[in-house]
Amino acid sequence: MTAPVYLDCDTGIDDALALAYLLASPLASVVGIGTVSGNVSAAVGARNTLDLLSLAGAASVPVAVGAHDPLVGSFGGGSPWVHGENGVGEVVLAPSAASVVAESAAEMLVRLARLYPGSLRVVAIGPLTNLAEALRLEPALPSLVESVTVMGGAALAPGNITPVAEANIWHDPEAAALVLAADWDVTLVPLDVTMASVLEEHHRQVLLSSPSAVPRALGEMLGYYFRFYEGIYGRPCSAMHDPLAAALAVGAVQPALAPVVRAAVDTSDGPGRGQTVCDMRGLYAGYPPVSGARCRVVLSLEEDFAPHLVETLLGHFERPVAEPAGSLVAEPV
Repeated sequence: MTAPVYLDCDTGIDDALALAYLLASPLASVVGIGTVSGNVSAAVGARNTLDLLSLAGAASVPVAVGAHDPLVGSFGGGSPWVHGENGVGEVVLAPSAASVVAESAAEMLVRLARLYPGSLRVVAIGPLTNLAEALRLEPALPSLVESVTVMGGAALAPGNITPVAEANIWHDPEAAALVLAADWDVTLVPLDVTMASVLEEHHRQVLLSSPSAVPRALGEMLGYYFRFYEGIYGRPCSAMHDPLAAALAVGAVQPALAPVVRAAVDTSDGPGRGQTVCDMRGLYAGYPPVSGARCRVVLSLEEDFAPHLVETLLGHFERPVAEPAGSLVAEPV
């Protein structure tokens, strides 16, 4: 069955992959997108999102600009060394004629939860500021949504911003703490599984050789992303953080190991700030059920994710339909 999905993102390169994946998946219907500052500012993320939607022939999907600053402090300027100054690897997309909607991302999330009570799936692949603000707007939000999937955190793996903190959580620890403490079950897709799920250069070449504009644009963006990750993996490739969270959210891929544990976020000002503290002490007993635990932490997958991601993108965007008006208009610099 096709599930209504609200996507909350900070549209950089892997967010673009996640968005394209959700548009391509027969299991998802993207009913709204909110942006937040993270990889880029919320405003730049919204523009990237609108342009990508136009390229994909999905310009009717509404996009709302969300929080520019975290709950505490201010936006730090993004990650141009990872995603490029424009957030999409310096690939230039034709500008969409569509505009953002008047409501904020938090307001959109609350409205969609009321419109699709009990069936809306929330997929959060950026800092969690918008979700925290939505919880403040509508305290009953946890009872209105079907599921919440968050790309973020590190359970047993090291962080990617500090030794213990992953970027999405670190950019707004206070918001993440509120989201994990709310009265709902959360599926956390942390670095433990995303860093072990790798897109290789031969996958990128398949996207680049596609006759469709969307896979080609994604392949161009990934060239920038691969150059960053080459310093981490020692070869041109990348982790698949956000698209993996999207696929797990709609049930297209299954975890091999995903214990349900207690989880919280360190909001102190010390070296642990931004750490997702997952109680993994059940490891030695095979993770037996824990009373009061609400956070399902995905640690490994049943199968390699990359083939599914590429096949889903090509299977949808290479269907014999007319190309959308938007197109890739310039090569990356």
